Amino acid sequence: MDSLQIGALVVLILAVLVIAFVALRRQLLSRSGAVDMCWRDRLKPGGAGWYLGVGKFDGADLYLYRSFSILPIPNRRLHRGELSLGARRSPDPDEVDLLPAGAVISRCRTGQREFELAMSVDAATGLSAWLESIPPSNHSTGRLRRTG
Repeated sequence: MDSLQIGALVVLILAVLVIAFVALRRQLLSRSGAVDMCWRDRLKPGGAGWYLGVGKFDGADLYLYRSFSILPIPNRRLHRGELSLGARRSPDPDEVDLLPAGAVISRCRTGQREFELAMSVDAATGLSAWLESIPPSNHSTGRLRRTG
């Protein structure tokens, strides 16, 4: 083998390892209750700027992970107390091919920053219910009592 073949083999092995790691990360997130979710910060017309990923609810936080990232950490953390949902809309014709089939888009705000989340209707309903639910208290006022 010459150095060109060895270099090509190393690149191929690295590519396979990266693909395997991304697939394993995606599978572990899906098993932990994550839902398909896309987001974008740049609210320009034309459908540009969407990130494909998953969202994972964890207590009072929603963590957004990019699908095609090798980093094990979330790309964004949204806190329930700071997040507000705006109106829902259907994808524009430019966005239909970029987003999962049947996705709805919600305009959101955290502080002064506006962005959009795209997800299935079921995930959007779950997000809305999660935002409206009362967060669990850290201080219990009583103990669970068994009867009978």
